Amino acid sequence: QMQLAESGGGLVQPGESLRLSCAASGTIFRPYVMAWYLQVPGKQRELVSSITSVGKTIYADSVKGRFTISRDSAKNTMYLQMNRLIPEDTAVYYCYLQDGIMRRDSWGQGIQVTVSS
Repeated sequence: QMQLAESGGGLVQPGESLRLSCAASGTIFRPYVMAWYLQVPGKQRELVSSITSVGKTIYADSVKGRFTISRDSAKNTMYLQMNRLIPEDTAVYYCYLQDGIMRRDSWGQGIQVTVSS
């Protein structure tokens, strides 16, 4: 399992922005997909956005036009730029990686994002 470390979370007011980072240690094998999931208490983890090794991206309807996923392959790092945050974005955000032909799954520890006035 790859080690994934999230950073960049915190407490912000509605309308503000945050950028989450997910740094992977070790070698990422192609093909891969990296993703951000969120989870709120009492609910299942749900997909926020994903990006593949060829750059294909997917967004949940709730974040389209507000969030942007990207990656820096040289740094083994994925980002989630979160703009115009709303209270409903409050959750623990998890980084996910599935890589290689064996489809190795890895998860980060999660990072709290709180949007509140």
